[in-house]
Amino acid sequence: MDISGGIVTGLAGRYATALFGLARDQKQIDTVSQSLMKLRAALRDSADFATLTTSPLIGREQGMKAILAAADTLGVDPLTRNFLGVLARARRLAILDTVIRDFNALAAHARGETTAEVTSAHPLDDDQVAALKAKLTASLGRDVSVDLRVDPSILGGLIVRVGSRMTDSSIRTKLDNLALAMKG
Repeated sequence: MDISGGIVTGLAGRYATALFGLARDQKQIDTVSQSLMKLRAALRDSADFATLTTSPLIGREQGMKAILAAADTLGVDPLTRNFLGVLARARRLAILDTVIRDFNALAAHARGETTAEVTSAHPLDDDQVAALKAKLTASLGRDVSVDLRVDPSILGGLIVRVGSRMTDSSIRTKLDNLALAMKG
């Protein structure tokens, strides 16, 4: 039985689907989600951790020992820790961020939510996220979970993707459009 329902695709989607299936069977979806959020924060906040997951210079055994030690330090649950070991053994740690995104999409779908990928120039505070969720829920007519990303290159505003629909209100895009219009 395909639990992904076509929500996720590719290599990262297959890994996310496998992790989601295990988490669902063990009734650990929320626990795994929390662990994955810790890992995403580490990828975002620690250059050393990001390098550990992407560097081809780190050998399989070294990478596995390092990622499991990092998992212990971050306090991830045993299922997620074992999953990290599988990724390290298969030399697939570079897709960890995409696996996390795909797992979140699967978890949101299981809860009956739609996932919106939101990119902002600066981190959004809790009130801003709550207001954004409320507007998206009202607009879409169903519950929405948000997958937040920070990209300073957009300068300001937001880029919101829900499925194949995208709304780009970033300052970068507005400046690019203005420059194009001025060229005539």
